[in-house]
Amino acid sequence: MVDHAGPGQQAGTSGDASPNPSPTAEERNRRKIVSFKVTHVLLTLFFLWLMTVHIVGILFFAKGFLLTRLVLDNKSECGILPSDNPSRETGGCWHPKSFDRAVVIIIDALRYDFTIPSHRFYTEPQKKFYLDNLPILHQTAVSNPSNAILLPFIADPPTSTLQRLKGLTTGTLPTFIDIGSNFAGTAIEEDNIISQLKDAGKTIVQLGDDTWHSLFPGYFDPNMTRPYDSFNVWDLHTVDNGVIEHIMPLLDQSPVRWDVIFGHFLGVDHAGHRYGPDHPAMAEKLRQMDGVIRQMMEKIDDTTLLVVMGDHGMDTKGDHGGESDEEIEAALWMYSKKPRFGRIDGADTLPPATAKERPVGQIDLVSTLSILLGLPIPFNNLGKPIAEAFAGAGTTDWENLAKVEQLVQSQISRYQKYYTRSRDLGLPEEAYTNQNRYMVDSIEATAHGKWKDAHNALVSWHRELISMYRQLWANFNLTDMLIGVQLSGLGLGFLFLFSCFLEGDKAGLAVHLIRSAGLGSALGAAAGALTGLFLPAQFTVVAGLIFGAGIGGIVAASFWSCQHLFAPKSYLPSAWGWLAFVFCVTQSAGFASNSYTIHEDTILLFFLSSFGIVSLISSLRQASTPDRVLGTYQSVVFIFLARAASFSRLCREEQMPGCHSSFYASTNSSTSAPWQLLIPYTVALIIPEIIKAFYKGTASYAGSAGFWIGFSVRMGLLLIAAYWTIDAADNGDWLLGRVSPATLKTVSITLARCALAIAIPVGIGTFVWAKPCIDISITEPTTATDETGTRGRPQLAVFGYANVFGSRYFIMIPILVLAVSLLLPPMGQYSIAILTWQILCLLEILDTNGLTATSATKSSIGPVMLAILGSYHFFKTGHQATLASIQWNSAFVPLRTIQYPWSPLLVVLNTFGAQIICAAAVPLTVLWKRPIDKAGLRWLWTDVLGACLTHALYYATIQLATTMWAGHLRRHLMLYRVFMPRYLMANGVLLIVDMVLAFVALAGVRVVGLSVGEVFGF
Repeated sequence: MVDHAGPGQQAGTSGDASPNPSPTAEERNRRKIVSFKVTHVLLTLFFLWLMTVHIVGILFFAKGFLLTRLVLDNKSECGILPSDNPSRETGGCWHPKSFDRAVVIIIDALRYDFTIPSHRFYTEPQKKFYLDNLPILHQTAVSNPSNAILLPFIADPPTSTLQRLKGLTTGTLPTFIDIGSNFAGTAIEEDNIISQLKDAGKTIVQLGDDTWHSLFPGYFDPNMTRPYDSFNVWDLHTVDNGVIEHIMPLLDQSPVRWDVIFGHFLGVDHAGHRYGPDHPAMAEKLRQMDGVIRQMMEKIDDTTLLVVMGDHGMDTKGDHGGESDEEIEAALWMYSKKPRFGRIDGADTLPPATAKERPVGQIDLVSTLSILLGLPIPFNNLGKPIAEAFAGAGTTDWENLAKVEQLVQSQISRYQKYYTRSRDLGLPEEAYTNQNRYMVDSIEATAHGKWKDAHNALVSWHRELISMYRQLWANFNLTDMLIGVQLSGLGLGFLFLFSCFLEGDKAGLAVHLIRSAGLGSALGAAAGALTGLFLPAQFTVVAGLIFGAGIGGIVAASFWSCQHLFAPKSYLPSAWGWLAFVFCVTQSAGFASNSYTIHEDTILLFFLSSFGIVSLISSLRQASTPDRVLGTYQSVVFIFLARAASFSRLCREEQMPGCHSSFYASTNSSTSAPWQLLIPYTVALIIPEIIKAFYKGTASYAGSAGFWIGFSVRMGLLLIAAYWTIDAADNGDWLLGRVSPATLKTVSITLARCALAIAIPVGIGTFVWAKPCIDISITEPTTATDETGTRGRPQLAVFGYANVFGSRYFIMIPILVLAVSLLLPPMGQYSIAILTWQILCLLEILDTNGLTATSATKSSIGPVMLAILGSYHFFKTGHQATLASIQWNSAFVPLRTIQYPWSPLLVVLNTFGAQIICAAAVPLTVLWKRPIDKAGLRWLWTDVLGACLTHALYYATIQLATTMWAGHLRRHLMLYRVFMPRYLMANGVLLIVDMVLAFVALAGVRVVGLSVGEVFGF
């Protein structure tokens, strides 16, 4: 009898068969896909946990290292003197006022030498565009010394606009952490001259830079105030023309309805950022400012003070933010129609020839303006009065000057007393010795009517006081710094353990590790919170909770790893592993040297060349002829490309004069040379062909590769080339009189957005929905039969099979290349094109030398070399570890105005584009030419995770090294110029790489794994 299978039953079984039949192939595939997706989510959480550990360590160290000062909320009052006695002054608050109104003009980035005739400091005539175009300030100070004074106006670094405005309105010294708020200005809450004007019932008008409204919301008269967007550094005229349009009618008002006008011009600063100081556009802006000041001088009356000043200077390329002489040396000019100013004995009636002579600090402006306008001096002010403003016309009035200085000294002494009550200064009595001595000298001189001696004593007293506070606010919180180093060190140790020493299914084990880390974090957070609750001297509750969570999670994860994941084997690295170790450690150790840090790009070039030479030697020793030939060729190309990229260079100030910048048209320009416009077109022609050649090496130029690489990427690069051509035409006025600047801007933005449309919607859509880059060919059987009489079967050939994973994943890289190239000038595109080529060379070198994750001699060298490539091309794309090198104009490539969060994201992509591309390329060290038979989905995640962790390990090592060296060298002369910016850069890069690995690399592997698995059925 034969049993027949009924519906829903398998043949050979009865109707009551086992309730758990074996799963079908389709069901197994479905489960694999679900498991693959779940693993991706959990690995993303794992990376986010690692990033959180990095953030906690960074925040704790920054809390102790990035200097802050205690802001007192006390306010000065008009009727009460600093001595706490009532004021009996009727012509002002604490002192008779000199002016009823004031017009304060800030010409952003007005460097002192812009205002001095060139013959004062050059023995031979100099043809520089920033010279001799703003003569009115010097002319009036020379011809009418009783009516005008011109002095060097020294800014305290950091020289960013927002920090300078804080100093100019509060009279306080800055600390480095303030720079973080330069792009998100928070309202000033401490006592300042604007709030004192408001409390006095004055009508305040602000015109120009809208940064003032972030700092002083609601202080300005809404009917007469006109703010303008300040961030578009490519716009030279909108803000300035707007200020001129509205300020002249205000000066003509009758009756006058305003008391103080703050006008902030931005054209000079923007001309510097766009072209550099030595450019015709700078001469044009300075001549415009000269004409505007002449008009204001005619319109003001005898009771109005006119002040013109720069908030900072600019370096030779037109940027600022650091502490070089060119950046801190601004100009200050004060003018009155009625003679009120003078010179103290020993001072030339001429303005100083250089900024080194008779400089005044920017913090001195607050006390000076307050007394001149009859206001109380803001409580936190540390500046002294500017002597020339109170010396009197003609013979020096030493008595008036000394009394004004005593008033300011009394105010500062009051601040000292309250500050000491609020925070223990921790200074020995010796720190006050000189101050006390000069104070006694001043009192004795005053008692005997020796006003000049009293003045000299008070000047010396103030010099000692400022020196003391600079040292005081350079006190670091070593406890927080050590906690931060401890957290970062433990995180690095765990990363090193998990990525280098642990064998087995890392992906599966990482999933279980998350549970241990989560439990440890919860227990640690509870312990930390309790510590903060019962031992507040050690931690606040919040700080204890964060510290406990960080420590608990790392310790639990490390303990679990040591207990479960060690495999009995030798952990000595291979020769390639030693090479990666040496590169990482030697670079980390080098950051202890300021000269090493300054020349980091040269060191990275040496590392890349050394790797190329070692890979060349290794390739020549390969047994397989194809591997030997291909490896040798790619090694030579890799070395050549590294050297070729070195021709793109942006020198930092410390490298001068032995360094020649080639990134821009000249060392004092921010625009490209005309010949550099050939680069984008060359890149558009060559790079798609290079990628195509690598694809054809494994017959992978099939499917969507032809459309995406051969057409879309090329079109995107051509649009980028067209954008930069239009930008150059706009900068160089090539089409002046034929096409309006507004039209050129519209065309350029349209081109930029079209390029982004190709990179993002088209690129991402192609990557997500494309099939593997394979081509299937079927050969029909011949009519002949074999000796058994059987006819031949059709032959199936799969082209691209050898690199099905790598060719599919690499589709993502041109998306980032297009987006980054759009935001970079032509020389930056040159560097990114070389980087793309070098990544492909590196992948072939790894394959031919058996260094991929699937080989018997797998090594960490691939992910580490990608990290070094990213770091190297960071410098080759026109960046340095300095604030001044940030290319702010990238925020406006596809946009007309600031739009959050897109504008900051564009700047980040421009700055760290090379590292982002390399981090996204890390899975290729696993996927490139990965055999299908070793590509089970489970082990795919394990190999990718190992490569990503190794890549992150390099940046975590650099971050910890720069953190420790910056902490160790916190008293070094070059801290703020060299070590601090490099430390901040390392922190930023580490977090960005963590995010790219979590949200780009892992997501890309998921797309590729599902795509390939769907076709090949695993």
